[in-house]
Order: sequence, then structure tokens, then C-alpha cells
Amino acid sequence: MNINIYYGGRGIIDDPTIYVINKMQEVLEELRVHVERYNLYDGKTNITTLPQTLKEADGIILATTVEWYGIGGYMQQFLDACWLYGDKEAIAGIYMCPVVMSTTYGEREGKLNLATAWEILGGLPCSGICGYIENTVSLEMNEQYGHIIEKKAENMYRTINQKLASFPASNKVMRQKITIPKSINLTPQETEQLSEYVSDDSYVQRQKEDIQELTSMFRGMLDNNGADGEEEYLSEFKKAFVPQPGFEAIYTIIIEEKKAPMWIAVNGTSVECGYGETEKHDVEMSMNRAAMEDIINGRMTFQRAFMSGVMQRMKGDFRILRTLDQAFPFEEKDR
Repeated sequence: MNINIYYGGRGIIDDPTIYVINKMQEVLEELRVHVERYNLYDGKTNITTLPQTLKEADGIILATTVEWYGIGGYMQQFLDACWLYGDKEAIAGIYMCPVVMSTTYGEREGKLNLATAWEILGGLPCSGICGYIENTVSLEMNEQYGHIIEKKAENMYRTINQKLASFPASNKVMRQKITIPKSINLTPQETEQLSEYVSDDSYVQRQKEDIQELTSMFRGMLDNNGADGEEEYLSEFKKAFVPQPGFEAIYTIIIEEKKAPMWIAVNGTSVECGYGETEKHDVEMSMNRAAMEDIINGRMTFQRAFMSGVMQRMKGDFRILRTLDQAFPFEEKDR
């Protein structure tokens, strides 16, 4: 059995969390568990690569200290890296025991935050440890505290060894139902490589410079081609318009690549549209140029763009948004 310990504190001598995880490590090693320790403050520049170390682990301990508020920056960075670069399939089979000791207020909230974060990542929960310790000496001298720590380590061993099941967590289920991940469909190997690049400051700086250069180049190309012109898309909307007797509405469409928003005013059997600010509107939406092109070419509807998350933002009555598709039923064009 392999268990990794990720310590997110500052490593100071009188940190009570260090005593707790040292004690847990002793118990686990007596049970012939291979324990690997990672101090996040030592490798803070390489935190983005640490999710790779989860692959061989059967269980992990996330340990941190609440010194003033929350679980601390190092631990939050590690959890962020697990979300961005971690292998979710591997995480799904890993048990996690949270250990949060506090020298101020907030150890229970910290423990809950770690458990919630791990469940959202798809991992499995174990019963953890949290407590307020004013003086580390009192923790070390109290035999009852030591007994509690030993029992928690033994319970973690039993949970992993017997692969005990747990009830589904609502936060994990709801994330699967309502979250629209902005993924780029990388393989686990590509994700690992990306995490190594992110930890390389010089590589990141070069990428930023390249992106700025490309942005300037494409902005110039768009300006030269009149992509930000005042007539783009207007003729397509007028041509596709189907009268809607008795219906009136004003729509504002913010296209990311354009300086001014587009407005569409439907008044029964007539339609007007243009670019510029409007005093009022019934529905406001935001999308990028690619999404607008898909709609104009009949490959997507406004309603589907909203439901799929391609439309980044929408304000107003959803029923009025649906009428927009009825008023402008764009037909799919041959490619």
C-alpha cells in the first residue's frame, strides 16, 4: 500500500500539524505502508507537477495549518493543480484523509474545505483530524491526543485496505450535472507535460510574449479586412427575418472581437439592426465571433448556444431569447 502525505504549512518548528503527520506516518510504516512525504513549501515552484505523484498512491493525507484564515496558499495551489492537471481517473480511486490543526479559529472549516475539494475532484473521503492547539508541547505530552492520532491512522489503513464504500456526495453529483468544463481534451501524458511547462517560468514568459504578438497581428488583420465594420451580419439578419405579429423586443449581442455591441429591434412585421449602444433592451447576451458564425451559418441556434455554454452570458427573459430563433431561423449553408 502506498500513501502520500502533502503538507501545506510553512514548516515552522512548533507547527502542531507536523507532529500529527509525523505520528500518523510512524503508525502507517509500522503497518508496512510505504509513505512518501511532500512538503509543499520546499517545492513551491514545482507544485503544478505534483499531481503526477498521485498515480501510484492508494491514499493520501492532505495536511495544513490554519494560522489566520483558511487552508493556506500552498495547499490551495496544490488543489488547483490537481483540478487543472491531475488525472481524474486516477484521483477517482484515491482515498483522502484531511488533517487540519489550528493555532487560531477555523480548523473545522479547513477540514471541510479539503474534504469538499477532494470530492469535487472525484476522490474518495476518509475520516480526518482537526483541532485547536495553542501550544504544541501540550499536544506532544497528552497521551489521549496521541491515541486519537494513532486510531485515525489505523482507520485510514482499514478504509483503504478494505476499499470501504461511501454514499455519493451531492457536490460531486451536482458538479457533473451543471458544470460545463472548459477542457481541451488532453491525454494524461499531455496534461503532465503541460503541468511541467506551467512550472517553468521562462517558458510561461515566452508564451505570454508570443500570445501578445499574435494578438496584435490578428487584430491588425481584422481591422484591415473590415471585420469590425458596421455592416457585418446585418444583411444576414434582415434576410433571415420571419415576421412575428404582435411581438416586440430589443436584443443586444456583445461579440468579443467587436468594439461596439450589435442591436436587433423586432417590431412585429419589421426589423431594424445595427451597431452601437442602446438605451434599453429586453435581452443582452455575450459570445465570441466563432459562435456568431455558427449561428449565422445555421450550425447552431441562440437557445442551443445558451444551453451548451457557448454563450458566455445572458441577461433577460429566456422566453424572449427563444423567440429570437423563431424570428431568425438561419438555414445551414453548404461548406
